[in-house]
Amino acid sequence: MTTPKRYLVTGGAGYVGGVVAAHLLERGHRVTVLDDLSTGFREGVPAGAEFVEGRVQDAAAWLDGSYDGVLHFAAFSQVGESVARPEKYWENNVGGTMALLAAMRAAGVRKLVFSSTAATYGEPETVPITETAPTAPTSPYGASKLAVDHMVTGECAAHGLAAASLRYFNVAGAYGGLGERHDPESHLIPLVLQVALGRREAISVYGDDYPTPDGTCVRDYIHVADLAEAHLLALDAMTEGEHLICNLGNGNGFSVREVIETVRKVTGHPVPEVTAPRRPGDPAVLVASAEAARTRLGWTPSRPDLADVVADAWAFARRRQEETGA
Repeated sequence: MTTPKRYLVTGGAGYVGGVVAAHLLERGHRVTVLDDLSTGFREGVPAGAEFVEGRVQDAAAWLDGSYDGVLHFAAFSQVGESVARPEKYWENNVGGTMALLAAMRAAGVRKLVFSSTAATYGEPETVPITETAPTAPTSPYGASKLAVDHMVTGECAAHGLAAASLRYFNVAGAYGGLGERHDPESHLIPLVLQVALGRREAISVYGDDYPTPDGTCVRDYIHVADLAEAHLLALDAMTEGEHLICNLGNGNGFSVREVIETVRKVTGHPVPEVTAPRRPGDPAVLVASAEAARTRLGWTPSRPDLADVVADAWAFARRRQEETGA
């Protein structure tokens, strides 16, 4: 029987943060969501969570020793925007985390799960990607996340923080009425679903001459509910003074055309596609080795089938269109 605890979830009005908050509540924990709603949505905060509207930079104003840990998702995450406005990403992703760590230190809150990213690796030398692979981010977004990882490592060594950085690959699907609703949308599965819904004429395939079986890029997709389970396991696996870093992915890759075909089968709708030029910096294959997560966290994805991921995302997209027209 899990002993109820109290957790702060920063960015908990967003996609992944909201699903993780929902999982914590289902296990009987008390949850406070901190979000400035700049990219999140008030209705994305799961029922039962306390909500504080504010910036993570201001957490010191009310964070106290009654919290057992922090799960940190409050970050800007658009690669293209980070190239155009790098200062926004350094100020929020790095500066915000510095302020959060100071607030945690002052309050005596000594557990942190950090939402990191595969973008820290840049273009990999080998696949599947392990945690020992060189980190060479190709965008200010990836660089900001890597900077936070270095910051957390130092905090653990100097001040005894127990921390885990979970480096996501491609997160998709939906859970408990919570799904992807980015604005603008940049992720493949929701974009293809927009075509199936008639909201977009066709899906662009950026390059069909990569050294892959069908010529299109291959990516590792993970169901958002599986991702959430890993965060809860990390809370129990971390130890004082150690910074645990784990990749989260299926370990299997699916090409862009495989994703499109899966959407056609799941939805029963035609999905026209158009071939477009390659995007600069797009690696041919990005697939995770999740062996460290299996070994250290005891985590195994329970929804590895791409069709299940797409079906849950499709149900969310249809429900949202019926309710809001969006």
